[in-house]
Amino acid sequence: MAGAVVGGKGCVTLRGAQIRDLLDSKHNVLFDCDGVIWNGEAAVTGAPEVVSLLKQRGKRVFFVTNNCTRPRENYVQKFSRLGFTDIAEEEIFSSAYCSAAYLRDVARLQGKVFVIGCGGVMKELQDAGVPVLEEDEAADREPGTSIYNCPLDPDVKAVLVGYDENFTFMKLAKASCYLMNSECLFLATDPDPWHPLRGGRITPGSGSLTAALETASSRKATVIGKPSRFMYECIASQFDLDPDRSLMVGDRLETDILFGSNCGLSTVLTLTGVSTLEEAHRYRDSEEPGQKDCVPDYVVESVADFLEALEE
Repeated sequence: MAGAVVGGKGCVTLRGAQIRDLLDSKHNVLFDCDGVIWNGEAAVTGAPEVVSLLKQRGKRVFFVTNNCTRPRENYVQKFSRLGFTDIAEEEIFSSAYCSAAYLRDVARLQGKVFVIGCGGVMKELQDAGVPVLEEDEAADREPGTSIYNCPLDPDVKAVLVGYDENFTFMKLAKASCYLMNSECLFLATDPDPWHPLRGGRITPGSGSLTAALETASSRKATVIGKPSRFMYECIASQFDLDPDRSLMVGDRLETDILFGSNCGLSTVLTLTGVSTLEEAHRYRDSEEPGQKDCVPDYVVESVADFLEALEE
């Protein structure tokens, strides 16, 4: 399809009829959320209309997000709050949901999981029936309590790391102790190193916490979210997806676009989020082969650029 639109080696800026031709060739459209269809509590201009029109055209739309802070039911509420209509929970695939699915269906965990994470991860694990080690964080803060004398549960068979605003040294230490057992699984919801905040600030992401534990344990985590293929396989296990007829739309080159490349999907970078066109060009012009997988096939300023093609 890349050659059918423009004879380039990625980073092709799409306009008008080119967007229509691309969308006509696809049956499934996968959107990242943060920075693509919304920023914080504001929908990207035109995004609700684009999603609605795609569905009216008979396209299947899915939402694939590394944001593990809320369960899928809360995502449905956010979609509704921001003006998106008829979004079903089954169309939403978060790194929290897919991590729970991996532990239940792939690892078939026989034991408990020790979680460094937030409420979204906990809720998805609970809904999937995956046993979670219930921790008394207040007890960990009592005078005299340390990693030397705190209890460790022998039934822990997996450690899962996600976004955790209450990350502590004790959590890191306990997780490191559990991972001394080579049979204890080590999973990460996603590799995102940071997330942008209003006012130009950032907050460390799951990838930062995972890196700390990888260093402490001398082990590498299995990443569940983008750019891992598992998130795509999770969708494909429930829906019949043809990669050749699927399109990934994202704002982050190292996760969204690499995910699309890893899964054989056509990719579109939208410039309303993290990555810039200049960064995409640097990957495109790099001499390192591995960086080519982070180059998007196509670029649009915003998903709103799809509107004209869909309204014709």
